[in-house]
Amino acid sequence: MVEVPEEDGFGFELEQDSLADSMGLKLPSRSLMVVTAEVGGGKSLICQRLTFGLLENGAKVVYVTNELTTRGWIEQMHSIGYWVTDHIKSGKLLVVSSFGTIADTVENVSMDDLLESDGLKVADVIIIDSLSELSKETTAASMLSKLRKFCSKGHTVILTCDPDQMDNNFIQQLRATSEVALDLKTAIIGGAMSRTIVVTRYLRAAGPLQSTIGWRVEPGMGFIVDITAVS
Repeated sequence: MVEVPEEDGFGFELEQDSLADSMGLKLPSRSLMVVTAEVGGGKSLICQRLTFGLLENGAKVVYVTNELTTRGWIEQMHSIGYWVTDHIKSGKLLVVSSFGTIADTVENVSMDDLLESDGLKVADVIIIDSLSELSKETTAASMLSKLRKFCSKGHTVILTCDPDQMDNNFIQQLRATSEVALDLKTAIIGGAMSRTIVVTRYLRAAGPLQSTIGWRVEPGMGFIVDITAVS
């Protein structure tokens, strides 16, 4: 496994799909990434794909989930073919859940608590899925200031946002200052669900960028880029 030079960004390429080839090859280092979608839009699936790709390319990742238990998140990863047990054992992946390991809710966890934790300080990439619970008792300006200071120390932070659960102005401020902004769109076409990543912003890309990327997830196979929907 090859360690990722921080100045070059963090690779997330996988042999089984072409997502990295369509989306800049690497996540820029010291950056903020915002993934926006409504419930069922695929925010967690995109983050899980990025997590596995980052791990396979040598990055150290912390995944914070406010939607699943730790065990549930690991089981979800394995169900789509992303086996992370070895990465957890090696210390490359830390999974943090507001529900604990099984179903015991951890109360009153704030963004400050997360950013000051030892686990996040040594990670290359931190994924927070989702931001809604952590944004209720802070302002966008305050959170952005803390996130920017944290990112400047060599970390890349990925946030997921649901416009139905968060103030729209808050989300727009996050997006406006982010290096990467992705919008996930869904539609029913011919009776089938169509999913698309819209690349709204992607600064410091290391490779080609497509404006829209069609995708789906298959059990046991993981993320699949729909080449007929890439533009």
